[in-house]
Amino acid sequence: MGRVTSRRRVVRVVEGVPGARPDTLTVEEPLEIRVGGKPLTITMRTPGHDFDLAAGFLVGEGVSRSSDDIRSIRYCAGATADGSNTYNVLDVVLADGVAPPDASLERNFYTTSSCGLCGKASLDAVRTTATWPVDGDALVISPSTVAELPDRLRAAQLVFDRTGGLHAAGLFSATGELLCLREDVGRHNAVDKVVGWAARQGRLPLSGTVLMVSGRASFELVQKAVMAGIPVLAAVSAPSSLAVDLAAEMGLTLVGFLRGTSMNVYSRPDRLGLSIA
Repeated sequence: MGRVTSRRRVVRVVEGVPGARPDTLTVEEPLEIRVGGKPLTITMRTPGHDFDLAAGFLVGEGVSRSSDDIRSIRYCAGATADGSNTYNVLDVVLADGVAPPDASLERNFYTTSSCGLCGKASLDAVRTTATWPVDGDALVISPSTVAELPDRLRAAQLVFDRTGGLHAAGLFSATGELLCLREDVGRHNAVDKVVGWAARQGRLPLSGTVLMVSGRASFELVQKAVMAGIPVLAAVSAPSSLAVDLAAEMGLTLVGFLRGTSMNVYSRPDRLGLSIA
């Protein structure tokens, strides 16, 4: 398995005085995901929980809906010229009867850690049919509990403490209990790892839960939450206009700028017991 962190020598300048010191960095490496031996995508990610990443990616694309849809996930040996295993290529074998990814949803063969949507054929292709509609989810969570989630997420980020260079996604219950946390150099990868964990544990749909992310709320993160049946997505930073539009369309509660006791609720405030005349 690849390393999560790496050490590098840097020149540290403090009040104009330079000095040499080691620094701990977040590792970023490519992961090629194949389905049935056919290359599907390459994403830049932090090694770790790669099987969860692949499983969550397929849930977000509408390919997999339960742990029974995936027969196996394995690393591909001989991924380099000398035949060694880099742990950067894995293959997913779908169960009998599960349709492979639709060609219209295939990404360009390379995606970056910051943008999982790069290369989508069109916006319409992203609006996949949700398996579990979230608009009818009866989750109720208090604003005070939501306000505590960023600190609880940050407290569980072990690798961030060493590098300062990772995004995090955490799945919480309605009472604020942390169910799963994943870190990654890419926001969308961290979410995929959480969703993939749930998929492989047979916990989909994730009704009655809250997904908390450490960065901004993009269209893709809203899509991934909806595809996993998560009714509430909260972010410490801003959402995009398209993320707000999709959240409103799908009936997902979207919270942004969650800092301290303040927050912006962009859709379905009723789940937080809020109403505006």
